Amino acid sequence: MEKVASALLKKVATYNISAVEIVKKAYLYAYEKHKNQFRESGEAYITHPLAVANILADLHADTATICAGLLHDTLEDTKTSEEELLNTFGPEITSLVKGVTNITNMDFYDKTTLNQVNLRKLLLSMNKDVRIIIIKLADRIHNMRTLEYKKDLRKQQLKSQETIKIFAPIAEHLGLYQTKLELEDLSFMFLAPEDYKQIKESHAKIEQEFRIYQEEVEEKISKVLQDNYIFSTIKFRIKNKYGVYKNIMNGETLENIHDFLIFTIILDNVDNCYLALKYIHELYKPNSRYFKDYIAQPKQNHYESLHTTVFGPEDKLMQMQIRTPEMEQMAKYGITYYWHQLDNAKDIMQEAFNKQYPLMQSIILANRNARSYADFIQIVESDVLGEKIPIYNNKGELIEITNGATPIDYAYLNYSNVANHLAAVIVNGVAVNFDYTIQPYDKIRIITDINALGPDESWLEIAKTATAKQKIKEYLRRNTQRLTRSPW
Repeated sequence: MEKVASALLKKVATYNISAVEIVKKAYLYAYEKHKNQFRESGEAYITHPLAVANILADLHADTATICAGLLHDTLEDTKTSEEELLNTFGPEITSLVKGVTNITNMDFYDKTTLNQVNLRKLLLSMNKDVRIIIIKLADRIHNMRTLEYKKDLRKQQLKSQETIKIFAPIAEHLGLYQTKLELEDLSFMFLAPEDYKQIKESHAKIEQEFRIYQEEVEEKISKVLQDNYIFSTIKFRIKNKYGVYKNIMNGETLENIHDFLIFTIILDNVDNCYLALKYIHELYKPNSRYFKDYIAQPKQNHYESLHTTVFGPEDKLMQMQIRTPEMEQMAKYGITYYWHQLDNAKDIMQEAFNKQYPLMQSIILANRNARSYADFIQIVESDVLGEKIPIYNNKGELIEITNGATPIDYAYLNYSNVANHLAAVIVNGVAVNFDYTIQPYDKIRIITDINALGPDESWLEIAKTATAKQKIKEYLRRNTQRLTRSPW
């Protein structure tokens, strides 16, 4: 334990030397509180909060967050009182520990009132302090890494389902892609072990086969850029296993997955990103179907990059992700990018999250629309954290909508004040029916008419999102009451 704790302190010292003493104090306090406690693996319990703190330190978390990571189980699993924690570590650290404690032992698939309350607390807590969910994500990563030691197979499945449905999507919304990918793969391993094993073997085989071409591709790209006075750093990785599994479930073969092989090309400025795109397309023929410009139109979690898929050696599909060092930092650290840029990032990070990340506004809207805890869970699962596709609104802005949504869903999710007056829908310049399934990168425009008949029972069948269904039901209920009300 001393070696692991020492490594943590050294890691923290590399970016925040002033935090070392209080982090050490938090570790020693947690060590004493968890003494004689053990995990299901047989390890001393302190290994868990230490691992959580190390994950947070990798993100350059601030002092209070690291300490809360070390102390996050003290209120629940030891005899520590909130008053004692407050007197020892102050209000900020105590508030974070309390926030994480309030959402401990949440089981999303157990629809008890307690668990519904816990989920609501988890998501709404981000409005006050996004660091609470970041600590919880670190906690979940380590729990998933050690899930094999949980002997109850049903609990393994429930924990994995909760992770892949709730925590991995939250990580993506926060721009924490590495966290998302790891949580997905760890969950996949327990949810579908045979599929996981098969894809893991194929994954490793294709990666090994491509290694003979990797150096050639990197050298070619580096040389053509250098010949044009553009200097680059090139990284290579393989698509995560769960991502491959989803592609296969959608009918693709391993050879046809356009982003199975991924090269990240890091350049010093935006102009050189676009120049590099030109030179790469001269080296390798592009598949224009998969070109995305996330620099001109960043994702809603602030991700920026140029994506192009090209035909490489032996016509193998390769994705090139072209971006600047700052974009690479954002792609790696997401919302926690602020910790890398500012000494006291807490307030600025929170303000940016509340105002600039759609996740928080979607959660607030879900909370406002929900008539019960169960409604809230349903809206969050389907509308907030469900799989999304990119589309364009009538202003040409790139937004996201739930995969499988219809124009009725689009209207209620984006124009709820006039959606009941929906009269017509134009997609890519062509009128479509209300039951049309919206496709990626469709441009949607709705037309409303105050004299439109409004929703009827058929709209409930067409709508796919919980928000739209809830709004339609409310309209039908009000309309029924109005029609049956006595004129006297």
